[in-house]
Amino acid sequence: MSTPHPSLAPYTVPSLSSLGGAEDEALIARLRHAIDTKTKPLGSLGMLEDIALRVGLIQQSLRPVVRRPVIIVFAGDHGIAAQGVSPFPQAVTTQMVMNFLAGGAAINALSRAGDIELEIVDAGIATPLAQASGLVDCSVGPGTRDFSLEPAMDAVQLAQAMAAGAQRVAYHAALGTNTIGFGEMGIANTSAAACLMSRLCNLPIDSCVGRGTGLDDAGLAHKQAVLGAALARHPVSGDPLTTLATFGGFEIAMMTGAYLAAAQARMTIVVDGFIATAALLAAHALVPQVLDYCVFAHASGETGHRLMLDRLGARPLLGLGLRLGEGTGTALAIPLVRAAAAFLSEMASFESAGVSERTEADNHAG
Repeated sequence: MSTPHPSLAPYTVPSLSSLGGAEDEALIARLRHAIDTKTKPLGSLGMLEDIALRVGLIQQSLRPVVRRPVIIVFAGDHGIAAQGVSPFPQAVTTQMVMNFLAGGAAINALSRAGDIELEIVDAGIATPLAQASGLVDCSVGPGTRDFSLEPAMDAVQLAQAMAAGAQRVAYHAALGTNTIGFGEMGIANTSAAACLMSRLCNLPIDSCVGRGTGLDDAGLAHKQAVLGAALARHPVSGDPLTTLATFGGFEIAMMTGAYLAAAQARMTIVVDGFIATAALLAAHALVPQVLDYCVFAHASGETGHRLMLDRLGARPLLGLGLRLGEGTGTALAIPLVRAAAAFLSEMASFESAGVSERTEADNHAG
């Protein structure tokens, strides 16, 4: 790791308040009472009730509301792509960013369907797109270095990326956003995510590596070999920031900073798939309380994501076999978060509706 430039302050990891502690016990009891006395059988809205409790606790309100939900898609290139770990050329990153900006990608369609704001950020793609309309330029450089040979980024670049992610969250917080999710685009970013997962979860790389954008058996074996050798090249570090700088991408580092900033702003964070969860692993290693602000959108079809979710103790809302990235799982799950807040805020209670509750005799009768 290189020494930070003296004119740049190192990234400061924010402190976060835990939710659900002694100071929140009274609110939790009131939220549970409000949920349990709605005009429905006890527990009959299933996981929506869990989401409503979490959103109410985050917002410190019995009448939570989802305001101006946003998905930020961070795009960045990876030097490890030079080792043939993806079946697609690196140019696809730029081509897909142009597709996002033209409104033609899956995340565009799903965000429109869910009435969700969408922002596309250049975190560090290899081909400059300075004139692209609608693209937010936060580029740290033309892609990371090849971590099979050297660390992907230095400390200055890591700090710049994490700070940029935090700044994008602050921008949307100022516009009223209280619900947010993060997507990504970057050829070979499943390789970066797999190595982060291996180190942060202390798992063998073969448990973490998947087919990404469609590797065949030979391609998968090659990817496993390349990433195994890359891990062996770099010493194990107990510092999550060093691990993130060694194996991460600029877009993954920006998501890590964005997670922590969103939690600090008391936003509900809707977590997407494999790469987005790898960034959350890094954020969690830095500040475990970040999980208190998270709702997990889905269980990805990418190898390793279920293990990530298990490691975080997460219960995903959806299991659709998605493995696209871009924040698409988050776009599908935000309407569920909106629905959970709406039932808690708008649904009548037995008392207010004049509906008879189940009696104790009914309880015993089944």
